[in-house]
Amino acid sequence: MRIWSLHPQYLDQPGLTACWRESLLAQAVLAGRTRGYRSHPQLDRFGATFDPIGSICWYLHGIADEADARGYRFDRRRIDRIPIPVPVIEVNSGQLDYEWSWLRRKLTARSPTWLERWNDVVQPESHRSFAIADGPIARWERASSA
Repeated sequence: MRIWSLHPQYLDQPGLTACWRESLLAQAVLAGRTRGYRSHPQLDRFGATFDPIGSICWYLHGIADEADARGYRFDRRRIDRIPIPVPVIEVNSGQLDYEWSWLRRKLTARSPTWLERWNDVVQPESHRSFAIADGPIARWERASSA
């Protein structure tokens, strides 16, 4: 499961679609509708918020907004709540850098033309659910998985 801290604009079509599916799975886990993935470390940051379901729903709406901007049709009816902004979750700059490096490697192999659009990006933006703070890679990240 990869719930990107990066802004979804950087994801190619397969990446955006996978993020949508995996985030819907995260929503089901947080809502108690599935038993799998309950201890997945990426869910910790949503689960630690005052409103875990609201946080993952806000995240999902951000993914759907990017899909809409590209002319894709992600079914928003699958999101448990309407888009109500929730307090942002901190993401460390080291985590964002790690994800940016990982995504660039994936895009080099899978979508080099898509990657070319982002050649000038030094510090990528985060998804609107996150606020960037100075710090290292997140403790929940499995750095060896890259």
